Amino acid sequence: MISGSKRLKASDYNLEERVVAINRVTKVVEGGRSFSSAAVVVVGNGDGVVGYGLGKAKELTDAIAKGVEEAKRNLIKVPILRETIPHDAVGKYGGGNVLIRPAASGTGVIAGGGVRIVLESAGIKNVLSKSQGSSNPHNVVKATFKALLQLRDPLTIAKQRGISLEKVFNG
Repeated sequence: MISGSKRLKASDYNLEERVVAINRVTKVVEGGRSFSSAAVVVVGNGDGVVGYGLGKAKELTDAIAKGVEEAKRNLIKVPILRETIPHDAVGKYGGGNVLIRPAASGTGVIAGGGVRIVLESAGIKNVLSKSQGSSNPHNVVKATFKALLQLRDPLTIAKQRGISLEKVFNG
């Protein structure tokens, strides 16, 4: 799901699991109804590593377990600068759009639903966000991850441009 050159190993981090959404679905079959569950799960270590997964199974506990396993396979590293993100980012997935912006110290995480859970799991303490369009938790979480994947730390930007770190901030 998440492509990258370096895959992060879940065993290297102390990950905390959080369930974003649980959905009970029904399939009508010849003999009646067949029930199953789906769970959107986010895992993170609170220090820049976060992942998400969608698990589906007959039982809710199995769906959550599958979601956690998938989340551990989809880990990403998020650059955190002074407890916030380095710059603005927009993520779009399906009908969901998520805008995340850096915030001053003491602001807190101003976000709703799935966006808040993802940002808190990543360890971001001060951030502003706006979620527009689809409010489907799965779309919102994926849009948030697309926004987080756009973030680059200032040191990387300085190396790519061949300029000093001071020039990145001051122009």
